[in-house]
Amino acid sequence: MVLTEIISGPLSPFPSDDSRTNEGAELVFNGRVRDKEDGKKIIALDYEHYEEMADNELQKLAENTARKFKIIDLFCYHRIGSIPVGESSLHVVIWSKHRRESIDAMDYFIKELKKSVPIWKWAILSSGERVPSECNHH
Repeated sequence: MVLTEIISGPLSPFPSDDSRTNEGAELVFNGRVRDKEDGKKIIALDYEHYEEMADNELQKLAENTARKFKIIDLFCYHRIGSIPVGESSLHVVIWSKHRRESIDAMDYFIKELKKSVPIWKWAILSSGERVPSECNHH
């Protein structure tokens, strides 16, 4: 099963599920807002999205990832709006039979999300200035 949602407001993590007896791997990723962007102190990241496309593109990416890596389930919450330092902007859980599928799928999913899903982020500097935030590391 694949479940994706773009939400505003704090993220509630998907709970761990001890009833899963066929999946040996449950991989959890929380993307948090750091306190620096390009060496400058920030107070938040502001995420915006192209609403008419982002939900569909995120769901399509998750479905493609599940097929490509033969994982059992992929659940993803991506937050939009202003997110203070320390809070999560992205929460992903992947279940698979073995760890390698989950690890490879998670890496692929996050890289492709940043490239293909129309969600953009702006860094809010401590001065209040809003500047584009580029993800140049992989």
